[in-house]
Formats: sequence, C-alpha cells, structure tokens
Amino acid sequence: MLAMVNMLRRRLRSEFLKTKGMYRSITYILEERARRAGDATGERRISMDEWRRTNDEEFMRMALELAREAADRDEAPVGAIVVISDRVAGRGRNSPIAMSDPTAHAEILALREAAAAMANYRLPGATMYATLEPCVMCAGALVAARIDRLVFGARDLRFGGVRSKFRLADSEVLNHRMEIAEGVLGAECAELLKSFFEARR
Repeated sequence: MLAMVNMLRRRLRSEFLKTKGMYRSITYILEERARRAGDATGERRISMDEWRRTNDEEFMRMALELAREAADRDEAPVGAIVVISDRVAGRGRNSPIAMSDPTAHAEILALREAAAAMANYRLPGATMYATLEPCVMCAGALVAARIDRLVFGARDLRFGGVRSKFRLADSEVLNHRMEIAEGVLGAECAELLKSFFEARR
C-alpha cells in the first residue's frame, strides 16, 4: 500500500506545476483513504503531513549518525542520505580529509552511492536528507541529479547554497527545481556542529 501511495505521489509531483488543483484533490483522496484504513483497524489516524514529518525525522536521525561518524574521524560533522521509495539508496559523511578530495562532501558521496545503486545518473523521485544546508557545489549536484526534495537540518550561514547565501536548489533560472524543507532536527544538527568546532578552538 505504501509503495503504491509513493508511486502515485511521484507521478503527481511531475505534473504539479501544470495541475495544482488536481494534485490537491488527489492528495486529499489519498489522505482520506489512509484515515479510513486507520478507522477500520482501530489505529490512530494521522494526516499525510504528520506522516511525512515523522518520516523526515526518522531519516534525519540516520543522517545525524553519519555526521557523528564523521566527527569521530575529525571531519566536519555532516551526514547525508538519499531516500527513494522510503528506502535508503545512498549514504555519505564528510570525508574530504580522509579521501584527500575537496569534493567528498556528505551529499556528494550519498549521491554517488545512490546513482550507482540505481544505475542512473539521475534520481527522480528521490529525497536528500542532509544535516547541514548544502553548499553551492552540493546544491548544483542535487539539481543535476534531479532530486525531487531536499530536507536539511541546520542552515550554513557562511556557505549555504540553498537558503543562506544562494538559492540554487529552487532557482527559477535553472531547468530543475526541488521542494525544500528545512529545520528538521535543526537544533540537534546545529549543536553537533557547534560542539565539534568549539572543542577544536
């Protein structure tokens, strides 16, 4: 059932700009079906927004674990995962020092792993979860990969390429725009970064 709902939602997203009204109507129908299913089984009914919020937090906790692994290796604590159809397709943690690679940011590594897993350089229907707002390089890679949705925890006030300094991920001048949600477990993500850098001053 969940896989069917996700498939329908991906199809609806692709038509979203052309048929906003239809998207809202069908989303409402799917939500009502979920509510009725909850009534039939005696389970607590939840809205699609609440379901998505719970999912976002669950996946962000996975990204936070990767960020902690990066910190344990003396890398800036940033973690990222790519999720497709509610399954983790790619994982990454900041590794530019260990890999001697300036492009080895968590988001880039997660994209590489997901693309290899899907055997496709584009990842339609995918959601990226990152503990820190992506930089300009990573935001550009997300656009190139055709990621549908970006969820990030804390803003990067110095180098953020999505909200803080630039708005690459949903810029009208580019040929792809993604949905963006920020602040998911933002306090935890920010505290991890703060404590990491304070310990090294």
